Parts: sequence; structure tokens; C-alpha cells
Amino acid sequence: MADPAVLKTYFDTVDNLQDYYVERLKEAVAIKSYELADLGTHVMDGKTLKLPPAILGTYGNDQNKKTILVYGHYDVQPALIEDGWSSDPFELHETSKHQLIGRGASDDKGPVIGWLNAIEAHQKAGIEFPVNLKFCFEGMEECGSEGMDELVVREAKRYFTGVDAVCISDNYWLGVTKPCLTYGLRGISYFKITISGPGRDLHSGVFGGTVHEPMTDLFLLFSKLVSPSGDILIPGINDNVEPLTEEENKIYESIEFSMNEYHDAIGSKTTIYEDKIKTLQHRWRFPSLTIHGIEGAFSAPGTKTVLPAKITGKFSIRLVPNMEPDRINALVEKFLTEEFAKLGSKNTLNVGCVHGAKAWVSSPNHWNYVAAAKAIEKVFKVHPDYTREGGSIPITLTFQDALNKNVLLLPMGRGDDGAHSINEKLDRSNYIEGIKLFGAYLHEIAAIKAE
Repeated sequence: MADPAVLKTYFDTVDNLQDYYVERLKEAVAIKSYELADLGTHVMDGKTLKLPPAILGTYGNDQNKKTILVYGHYDVQPALIEDGWSSDPFELHETSKHQLIGRGASDDKGPVIGWLNAIEAHQKAGIEFPVNLKFCFEGMEECGSEGMDELVVREAKRYFTGVDAVCISDNYWLGVTKPCLTYGLRGISYFKITISGPGRDLHSGVFGGTVHEPMTDLFLLFSKLVSPSGDILIPGINDNVEPLTEEENKIYESIEFSMNEYHDAIGSKTTIYEDKIKTLQHRWRFPSLTIHGIEGAFSAPGTKTVLPAKITGKFSIRLVPNMEPDRINALVEKFLTEEFAKLGSKNTLNVGCVHGAKAWVSSPNHWNYVAAAKAIEKVFKVHPDYTREGGSIPITLTFQDALNKNVLLLPMGRGDDGAHSINEKLDRSNYIEGIKLFGAYLHEIAAIKAE
């Protein structure tokens, strides 16, 4: 067990520095980091661009201490105030309810800065740092971590040598009141459907009704992907999903989860299921298909009678264990090709998978999770729920496989933070208590080694 007196000194130091730490997060949010180890280049919109660098860093090199690898990302989703933000998304704003609003506050600049704050708080408190840290912060997570798999595999026996476990703080509590530890994530296959027809955009009054319209073809294909109740309509997609057992079903009963809080996070009561068990199961352990958007369509205010010559639709499938991305990709391409042929359209179809990743599951019984659970009890005075999550962090599985080490997801933010949405926020209390949690977790790891 970590020394209570040491932890109290550390916690008091964090409390005393909290205003300073909020100012530091404000500086980080102000960096418009949507899209220094070189990751090479990638192609976007026909242009070859240099990938943002991965930042690797080491703090401590004591062979008598465990070494923890901390991963995070500094890139964020795009944001414009006209999207509906209550304030400039790149100027951190603290509300009267002490919510820190700004793009990246919770995903993932708050946690990344939180780890650096934890180091500084130890320094200012005069407390010996309990472990060695290795950092890996990237700038392409929101685009599928392009280039990172190669980096991790390449550096597995070099920079990452000596790592005992991995900690990622790029997720959230299940709800808004109780901390959790996450040991599983769904994977993802992200697709683009491009339908091309006329040589250029046309006037619908002149050409409408005389040509095959790419937009019409796309909507018909979209309608065949998923039902309003969330059922994926592509044959074979669910073949490898493990059947739900009675034992597993009971696990969901003990998890603290409020449908009212979930409705608040959504901003409506439009959930498909009314009870928490089915909601959690379809969020975590069943695949889902989501249609994300369309490129090439008229979307500005007002009316414009354009007939688009080329349309690209985007959708993704969240994968669960035993679902192989290559197999899913083949099923999707086959299905869409066959359905497009049935339309009798003279347009051209192209289907491609932009990126994909397998689902990830870790062992919550590992000492890495034991230390984190003890730390949560010290900071929040409650034992955490053990959860899986519906989102995808592709690099998680890469770390686990390439390093052959346990990976822990240790969230800082709450389930209603609204990452990727307007008015993304991080509660001040979660930010400050999260800094305490990171430090306590490292002390508990050191104590486990000593026991």
C-alpha cells in the first residue's frame, strides 16, 4: 500500500496548484492541433502531407523501479464556433459550474497535461517519483493513428525496452459520478463509398430526370446498411459475434449506470433500448454501424438546385472480439457491389476501407489494474466499476501485442464530456482529482513491487 502521508502531501500540492494547472490546460487548448519521431507522410485529398510527429520522452531511469509507458494524443477533432459552440472552441472557458469548455479539454489534452502536472507536483512537493515513465504522445489519433503501428513495432525492442505496463488515459467514466477502469474496446472498420456519374455538377432543372444521379444511388445504398433499430443488414457481419451467456449477462447488473444520465449525455431520450443492460451490451459487446456523412453534397444555407456529379458517403462498423477487419471489409465490399448492381445505374461505384482495427480486451486482474483500483479508492473513496467501451483506440492493441505487456485504460473525464461534439468539456474537479489519481496510481504500482 502506498504511504498515506506521502499521498496527502502530493494531493495537497495538487490542490494548491490547481489554478495554475487550469491556466496550463488553457494554453494547450489554444493550440489548434487538428491535423518528434518522424512518422513519414500520408495522402489527403490527393496531396502528400508530412505526418505530425510522435513525441517520445523518458522521466527517470532507475533500474530498481518499474517503468510505465503513458500514451496520449495531442490532436483534436475540428471545431468551429458556428457549429454551435457557446464560446470559441480554442479558448478554454470555465463556466459557473466549473466546467472547462474547449476542444480537446477532455479528449485528450486534459489527460496529457495532467500527466505532466503529476510530475511537476512531485517536484514541488519534494517527493521522490515512484516509477520511471516513458511517454508516447501522437498527433494522428483522430485519423486512425496513421504511422503509429510501425513506430511501436519498430521501437518495441529499442525505445520501449524495459516497459513493465502501459497506461492510456483517452477514455471516460461510464457515467458522471463513479470512476471506472476500462479493459476492453471495440475495433473499427471505416468505409468510404464514392459514386461518380456526370462529368461535372449539373442543373437539376435542365438535367434532372434524364441522368442517373449519384446522390440517389448513395441514399439507396445507405438505406440497405442498417435498420432504424440498429440492426446491421449486411449478411455475415454477425457470424463471429460470441453468443451472450447467462454468466456474462449478470456482470452488467452490478455496474452502476443511469439511463437518465445517459439521456442527459445524449441530450434526448432517443435511445433504442429502455434498460441499462441492453444499452450497455449494445454499446460494448455487439457490433454497430453508423453513417457519418457525405462529401460533395450541397450543405450551405439557402437553396441550390445542383445535381452533384460525384458523391462520397462515409460509414463505420464498430467491431467486437473475433471479428476480423479483413473479413468484414470483404463482406462489405461484396454486399455493396451486389446491391449497386441491382440498381441498374450507369454510374460508377468505388468502395474502400479507410482504416481498421481489431477489438481489444485486457486482463483486469493484472497488477496494473489492481494498482489503479487502489488509487481510485484513495482519491475518490469508492471501488471502481470494470467496464468495456464502445469506442476504438487502435493503438491499444498494438501496444499490447508488440510489447507483450498489460494495457490499462485509466479515464480522467466523465461520460457527459461530449468529446467530438460541441461544447466539449472537462469538469475542473475531474481534472484536478485526475492529476491526483495519476500520481496515486504510480505510488500504488511502486508499493505492489515492494510487497
